[in-house]
Amino acid sequence: MQKTLEVKGMVCPFPLIEAQNAIEEMNSGDVLVVEFDCTQGTESIPTWAAEAGHTVTNFEQLDEASWTISIQKK
Repeated sequence: MQKTLEVKGMVCPFPLIEAQNAIEEMNSGDVLVVEFDCTQGTESIPTWAAEAGHTVTNFEQLDEASWTISIQKK
């Protein structure tokens, strides 16, 4: 299953908190796609995912100030 979390417009650390909450409700192997525009999230979200044991399957910059990251739950 894949779930998209749209957190554009939220200031850090809220995109990270929303991602943490969303992935808790998902099953192992599910993918969470986070779309965000908080610059700090480019470091905090992938760092949290790695530390939690999840796999980042995609991470790309969409335009000057927005990104998407896909995280597969462990």
